[in-house]
Amino acid sequence: METGIGWLVDWPDWYAGLTFARGIGPEELAARLGAVPGPAPGPLDPTGAWSLAASTVDGDGVARVGAFGGWSFAVEHGLPAGADRLAEVARGGVEAVHLDPQPDHPPKQFAYARDGEVVCCFALGEEAWRGGHRPDHLLPALVAAHVLHPDGTDARPATEPPAVRERRTLTVIEHHFALSLPRHLVAEAPLPAFVTA
Repeated sequence: METGIGWLVDWPDWYAGLTFARGIGPEELAARLGAVPGPAPGPLDPTGAWSLAASTVDGDGVARVGAFGGWSFAVEHGLPAGADRLAEVARGGVEAVHLDPQPDHPPKQFAYARDGEVVCCFALGEEAWRGGHRPDHLLPALVAAHVLHPDGTDARPATEPPAVRERRTLTVIEHHFALSLPRHLVAEAPLPAFVTA
């Protein structure tokens, strides 16, 4: 079973945003991502979720939710609400991590929020440009992995392939936050699903 999150770099079908939350259950995560009231469409696999996302009102998406390794997670098909609602997801002492593959507008994006505010964020491969309330939150871990120098500048050779760069950073994120998500849950499994507005 493929776990961790580093496998995402090698997955050619990574088009869905991923939001993780620690401190709330999957249904509460869906609610904080903007799940619309009413009956949920039921367990959906990725094909069903993409089909439903294509038929929603412009701006809506579909979140398939579950729990693994101490984190609730949402696989966000269509427009990922996690990018805009991360601080809301993290209110009340909750921790939240969002990964957006940005297939149409690379590079891939990472953000971490806690207790209602975005702590740090950056693009994979562009870690030297960090944002958030505490942009250097992951700096020690990125330095230890030879992604950045202690002054926050890029430490990798210019010839390093983009996939190697991204995998190295995802591994830092995986270890720092103890994130793990089996590939079959994202790529195949029917999961409870919610339309998010």
